[in-house]
Amino acid sequence: MEMRNTSSAGENYISYSQIFCSAKDLAGLHKELITLSVFNTTLAFIAFIGNALILFALHKETSLHSPTKLLLRNLSVSDLLVGVISEPLVVAYWMSVVFKQWSICRLTLGSTFISTYILGPVSLLTLTSISVDRLLALTLGLRYRQVVTLKRTWVIVISFWVLSSIAATMYLWDYHIPLWYGNIVTPLCLVTSIFSYTKIYLKLRHHRVQVQGHINQGAHLNIERHKKAVSSAMWLQFTLVLCYLPAGLVGELWANSKFSSSLYLARQCASTLVFLNSSLNPLLYCWKIKEVRQAVKDTIRQLFSSSS
Repeated sequence: MEMRNTSSAGENYISYSQIFCSAKDLAGLHKELITLSVFNTTLAFIAFIGNALILFALHKETSLHSPTKLLLRNLSVSDLLVGVISEPLVVAYWMSVVFKQWSICRLTLGSTFISTYILGPVSLLTLTSISVDRLLALTLGLRYRQVVTLKRTWVIVISFWVLSSIAATMYLWDYHIPLWYGNIVTPLCLVTSIFSYTKIYLKLRHHRVQVQGHINQGAHLNIERHKKAVSSAMWLQFTLVLCYLPAGLVGELWANSKFSSSLYLARQCASTLVFLNSSLNPLLYCWKIKEVRQAVKDTIRQLFSSSS
């Protein structure tokens, strides 16, 4: 969301809000904003229902290691809050532009920015932690449960929320600060995830070579179990990158171009793709994690049986 350089934090905020809450610059985009609002309202409902089911299923699931389950639950919580907070706020922002309610526009614009810059980094940091968790599970062996404890994982998860919340609320002082935070966190997380999955791939390939030619059913089953867990984490990571990449590209264009209605609309569409990630993750949970899929099915059956 890089804009123009100004002389003070107050002028930064005024410049930012004037561009995004402008009757002159956004007058011809009302139909597009209404369409985006309808689509994001649907996505918000899906994100809420889907992630609520996943959280309930993870609560019932007992076979997953507790720290791993905590990371998955944290990801679902951040996705659920996107559906409950961020998407309704962005819809309210778009509707305030359509109906020219500029005081509401400025309020919802700031609230959307803060919530997005809290929940987005938390999701990215959590997915990175999942990749590191899978690497440690493979490399540490029996020491894994001693090193990766529930208490340590709680400390890590809480630190994600605290750091992201502090950085995002700095928007009220200077909106560049959360941008800098995002510019640091994003490449750091991507490099860490790529390193982790590369190491996992090489380690699994090495194990496969060792197992070949030897009748070792236990080692084979252990490799297959790790492959399934890593596959699930990689699909979550891959989907996030696909959904976030257009926003990064549009952000670079925005930072180096003059304002135009088409670039503004591209920015709003890219934001919708970011929100879409929160609706897709529950589907990936059900597709890639058999235990979660079964728990969700059981929950849905119980809901229908109780209602009937």
